[in-house]
Amino acid sequence: MNDQAENLRKAIEGLKGARLPDSGRLAEPGRQLGSGRQPDSGGQLDSGRRPDSGGQPDHGRQPAARRARAGPARVFAVTSGKGGVGKTNISANLAIALGEMGFRAAIIDADFGLSNVEVLFGAMPRFKLADAIRGEKTIDEILCDGPAGVKFISGGTGVEELVRLDAEQAAALIAGLSEADAEFDAIIIDTGAGLSDTVLCMCLAADEVILVATPEPTSVTDAYALIKLLSSRDREKEIRLVVNRAETPGEAEDIASKLAHVAARFLELDLRGLGYVLSDPLVVRSVKQQTPFMIGYPRSRASMCVRDIAARMMEGGAPRADGDGGDGKGLSGFLSRISRLLSAQYRA
Repeated sequence: MNDQAENLRKAIEGLKGARLPDSGRLAEPGRQLGSGRQPDSGGQLDSGRRPDSGGQPDHGRQPAARRARAGPARVFAVTSGKGGVGKTNISANLAIALGEMGFRAAIIDADFGLSNVEVLFGAMPRFKLADAIRGEKTIDEILCDGPAGVKFISGGTGVEELVRLDAEQAAALIAGLSEADAEFDAIIIDTGAGLSDTVLCMCLAADEVILVATPEPTSVTDAYALIKLLSSRDREKEIRLVVNRAETPGEAEDIASKLAHVAARFLELDLRGLGYVLSDPLVVRSVKQQTPFMIGYPRSRASMCVRDIAARMMEGGAPRADGDGGDGKGLSGFLSRISRLLSAQYRA
């Protein structure tokens, strides 16, 4: 990864003092972060603000919420190039924000061995994904109740067991997951951090990837490394950036713009911004209380930012129709693809 880190450092150094393109600017909190290309909207996406909102995000809007949905759930892999950037906190609170909008959301805790989602929720699930993969429990039995109507599944080592399924076991699992698809609008996969083969496979198998980074140089460098690896495997993969723990909107804009520049320059990739979460001491307090900040502190700066991100992530309709290898979409399609990807990886 040394060449990747050096490329990123040189590119960022070269941008110091340079004027960033308009598409990377954030004039006010809640606007779309920098991207190599933007829709025909004057260089900015809809920020969720209305003329009479007094400059505050209109969190009551529901851009696509609870419209009639035909088809499976959208699967989002929330990931990061390194640990400690708040990825699990983002995943959990995004699910709660989606629930506020009327979407039915579920989380799969795929950060194997750490079980951070259940710790954050203050829950102790009896069963894990591996129990369903082995056919010992149904999908309904491993779904746990989280706060605010959110459901979650503790992954354990379950995904890696997919490679050992025979055809009959796989068919039974996929049938059960298809039923779960009908129950949810969005399924968030909270991946492990870093550049492991399992994390890469989960990101490649998901419909969309949400990449979390902080303004720390090591986080930015590792985020670029992950972007490079994913784009080398799938040039069409939808990757959207969330900058967490930014001190100001300007700092978030700066990080997003630089990453977008580097991705466009070295990878010919359009890295799109999804939003940012401002640094907020109430986030740390909520973690200690094992209560998501969207519930414990719904009017906090972090909660308002997450609502903006949740609104944007559900815009844009259904997942990509091509490139799914015939496995279909939703949770069943995700696990079919990851099983194939992991099997190929282990054979290699």
